[in-house]
Amino acid sequence: MKFRNHKMPPAELQLAPMLDVVFQLLIFFLVSFEFQRSEYDMKVSVPSAQEGADPKRALGEIIVNVRATGEVTVEGQTMTQVQLKEKLSAIAALHKNQPIRLRGDADATYQTIVEVIDTCQKSGIWNISFATQRKSEN
Repeated sequence: MKFRNHKMPPAELQLAPMLDVVFQLLIFFLVSFEFQRSEYDMKVSVPSAQEGADPKRALGEIIVNVRATGEVTVEGQTMTQVQLKEKLSAIAALHKNQPIRLRGDADATYQTIVEVIDTCQKSGIWNISFATQRKSEN
């Protein structure tokens, strides 16, 4: 039995499938960035603190924004306390220990913040954190 020594030609690099994957990844990251950014209400200026917790978001965390005027927004929608309770109750029924990040404006009244916390607790959500920003070093 005689074996022949055949050399295989080098494989060519296929660029079309690689470019498809790169563009799909690019689109995915752009779209997911816009969804994450829309949850933060730019009309809310959170209070500053020298110390604070890690700003990383918990998995599945819902952001509740409280504007200086007392408006409450979730996912870009302005809600009343009743609408907020309905939404959070439905979420709490599906997910135990649902995290909530409360972004209250520094000029919002304390009463409004307490009402939102009360609504969260009535909905069955107890895992509430507060957003702050670090004081600027001047």
